[in-house]
Amino acid sequence: MQSLQASSCRCHALVTSSRAARVRTVRVQAVAATVNNKTVLAPPYNVLITGSTKGVGRALAEDFLEAGDNVVVCARNEDQVQSVVKELQQKYGAKRVVGKACNVSKAEQVKALAQFAQQQLGSVDLWINNAGTNAYKYGPLLESDDEDLEAIVDTNILGVMLCCKEAINLMKTQPAGGHVFNMDGAGADGNATPRFAAYGATKRSLQQLGKSLEAELKMAKIANVGVHNLSPGMVTTELLMSGADTPTAKFFINCLAEEPGDVAAYLVPRIRDVPPKSSTLTGGVASTYIQYLTKPKAFSQIFARLLTGARKNRFVKED
Repeated sequence: MQSLQASSCRCHALVTSSRAARVRTVRVQAVAATVNNKTVLAPPYNVLITGSTKGVGRALAEDFLEAGDNVVVCARNEDQVQSVVKELQQKYGAKRVVGKACNVSKAEQVKALAQFAQQQLGSVDLWINNAGTNAYKYGPLLESDDEDLEAIVDTNILGVMLCCKEAINLMKTQPAGGHVFNMDGAGADGNATPRFAAYGATKRSLQQLGKSLEAELKMAKIANVGVHNLSPGMVTTELLMSGADTPTAKFFINCLAEEPGDVAAYLVPRIRDVPPKSSTLTGGVASTYIQYLTKPKAFSQIFARLLTGARKNRFVKED
C-alpha cells in the first residue's frame, strides 16, 4: 500500500445508510431520446451490477434505486444475494429489484445471468463489472498461494471478459443498445502496486481491454454499445482494510479513502449521464472514464494532511 497508486484501490464492505440524503430521487417513465439522429437510452435504466451484495457494488445498487432505476443484484453466494434482494425490495418495491447468484469466472453462469436479467427486466441498459478480489490478502507475489493468484486473475480478468462478451451480445440486439462499465483499481495507471501485485496487474489490463473492445465494436459496425471505465479510488471496505497493517497503508487510507456510499453518490449520477451524452457525430458511442479520486484531489488531500494533520486517524489509528 505504498505511494499514491493505492489511491485507486477498490474493495468490498457493507454500505452505510443515509442514501436518500446523498442522491436525488428521479422517477420518470422510460422514453426514447434522439441524439444526432440516433435513438439513445433514457431513464429509468435497467442496471446489472456484479459483486453487488456489499461494498461499492451494494452502494451503487442503492443509489441507482434511489434515482428511480431497476437493479439486478449479483454475487457468488446465493444466500447473500437473496438477503440483499429482500432487503432492497422492502425499501424500493418488489418489481424493481431482482437477483441471481453468479461466479463471473464461469462462462455458463454469466450466460445464465444475462438471460435472467433480460427475462426479468426486458433489457439491460447499464452493465457494471464491479466484482473483483485480491483474495483479501496483502504480501509479496513470491509468497502468494497459487490458488489465490488463480482466483484473482479468474475474477478480475476472465470474469470481466466473459461479462463484457455477454453484455455486448445482449445489448447489440436492443434498439437503444447499452453501456458496459468496468471498475478499475490500484495499478490501473500502470504504476507499481507492491504487496498486491497480481491485483494491480489485473486492473491495468482493463484499460487495454476497453480500447480493444471499442475498436472491435467499430470493426463490427456495432454503433449502439459503449464500453467505459470507472475508478472508485480508495474505499473503506473489507478488501482495503485487510491491508491496513503498516504505517504507510494507514497513512494513505486515512488520507485518501472514503466510504462506499460517498463514492457511489459521486459515480451514479455521472454514470446515468453517459447514455444521453456519449453519442458521437459519426453515430457511434464515445468511451468515458469516470474517476472519483483524481490526482489533483489526491495531492491536495496529501498536502493538507502533511501541513495541517487533516484526516489523521480518520478510519484507522496511526502509530
